[in-house]
Amino acid sequence: MQFPLLSVLDYAGVATFAATGALMAAQKRQDVLTFIFFAAITGVGGGTLRDLLIGADVFWVADPGYVIVCTVVAVLVWLTRGRVLPGQTLAWLDAVGLCVYAVVGAAKALSLGVSPPVCVVMGVLTATFGGIIRDVLAAEPSILLRRELYISAALVSATLFVALRMLGADWTWASAAAVLLGFAVRAGAIVWKWHLPAFTPLDRKDDS
Repeated sequence: MQFPLLSVLDYAGVATFAATGALMAAQKRQDVLTFIFFAAITGVGGGTLRDLLIGADVFWVADPGYVIVCTVVAVLVWLTRGRVLPGQTLAWLDAVGLCVYAVVGAAKALSLGVSPPVCVVMGVLTATFGGIIRDVLAAEPSILLRRELYISAALVSATLFVALRMLGADWTWASAAAVLLGFAVRAGAIVWKWHLPAFTPLDRKDDS
């Protein structure tokens, strides 16, 4: 990444998602190698898809530090057995990682000259794809199929970041504002079960 703040956010996003992957392995009572696998696939999955789509060097191949971070996080979760972590840690860590990674994904695409609308899409994909893979591998119902706001939070973070940058806002302030607003949306979904209206099909009797 071109900017120190974005590099910090990138590592933070990977570490946070890696923790959610390791915690999922803990819930499934898996061995330490599975912990590492879940941490890595969750931590780098979204960024890998982003880089492949925009034609960039896959970030963790160019910098093995990301894989090392995933491994360290997984081993720490294994060693502590998750005892120091409260019950809803997985949901809250996922919320933080979601918003951070939405900004990181949008920022990387923007730095490579990708058009703003596509940057928003890249931010959302970066933020959600690793979690989708994690849930599928763990045979858990995907978060995307629940009615509470999830993709919406990533969309808010990515959109606000890109919009602020297009208006000339500083990288630091744009990143902070985007992460905080997206996290507020996701927090509302976790605490108060915020959700968008569900699709309601027409009663067939009304068609006659």
